[in-house]
Amino acid sequence: MKFQIATMIAAATFATSAFADSHAGAGDVAKGEKTFGKCKACHMIQDADGETIKKGGKTGPNLYGIIGRQAGTVEGFKYGDALVTAGENGLVWDAETFEAYVADPTGFLREYLEDGGARSKMSFKLRKGAEDVYAYLASVAPAPAAE
Repeated sequence: MKFQIATMIAAATFATSAFADSHAGAGDVAKGEKTFGKCKACHMIQDADGETIKKGGKTGPNLYGIIGRQAGTVEGFKYGDALVTAGENGLVWDAETFEAYVADPTGFLREYLEDGGARSKMSFKLRKGAEDVYAYLASVAPAPAAE
């Protein structure tokens, strides 16, 4: 009986996971570029050669190459302790984590770190369009390194 229950739970978890993966990051690049206007008050996108892709503020880190990056690791940016700790504990920006974080940064970190006192320095909450912003950031990301 215990085996059947465990199998049912595993199957439900897999199905939920597969559904989430199939829908994560399914955003619209053009809409994301437009929605990024809400982000550029604090963030810019500037490539490694210093070419500005999207002008913006410097209150937040440069978002060039954020996709697939360990959280809290843009060189020269002073992150909050909670985000650095989350990165050290394995947080990498993919569609699921990015979209959840921008919807409620402090809530996300509290849940991720299982720490009710964790706080994010990012106070803005992007309630709609996170999947589009993710798609836009992916579209301006550096090309993958050749193997």
